[in-house]
Amino acid sequence: MAQTSVCVLSCPNHHRLKSAPMSIKESSDELNPPVATSSIPPARKRKTAGDYLALAISTCGVGYFPVAPGTMGSLVGVGLYLTLWAGSYRVLEANALVKRLTLLHVWTPQMAFMLVVIFLVTMAGIWAGTRAEKLFRKEDPSEVVIDEVAGQMIALLSGPFWLHTWWSVLTAFLLFRAFDIWKPYPIRQLENLDSGLGIMADDLAAGAYALIVNSVLISAYLLLFPAAG
Repeated sequence: MAQTSVCVLSCPNHHRLKSAPMSIKESSDELNPPVATSSIPPARKRKTAGDYLALAISTCGVGYFPVAPGTMGSLVGVGLYLTLWAGSYRVLEANALVKRLTLLHVWTPQMAFMLVVIFLVTMAGIWAGTRAEKLFRKEDPSEVVIDEVAGQMIALLSGPFWLHTWWSVLTAFLLFRAFDIWKPYPIRQLENLDSGLGIMADDLAAGAYALIVNSVLISAYLLLFPAAG
């Protein structure tokens, strides 16, 4: 037993394991404290233009907020979604009026447009999140909120947002924040995916949960109060 203990303590691999640098895994608005994880390769000392672009995309200008940066990222998602939704509706509605088309020719391309935007935000987030981890030397840094932006936009696909269902924007926001913090199965497991994919995947799933629940709420409201539609 004594010989084994001496061998283990003097083993080069044992020394390497003890002295290996560890990184910290964070997440915006997490209920759980940060935890130490495996090491992330160090970033270059001098930042490149690509590094600054990745930081701008991943933080969305609000990631450095000291309090609830994830909630701020969700608000950015709400603002971005509603701006694009309103703008695309005006363009498509004008085209439909000129060509005497129906609302089907407005809503269908509008939904396709929003899905393309969410896809592009997600792809940009995976790239920027991967790069940001190396720059911050942390896994899923709390400063990275592009995942909340994409997840919140998915939750808002539950629209429509006319006068009688204005509250559905608020419920989409609250539901997404709840699922993002609670992380029911399999959301928390998705965090274990590598780099930017792991950063984005759990929030996309939280957005999908919020989308489903909010769609049910809107549908129930319109069925119970048909005059409101």
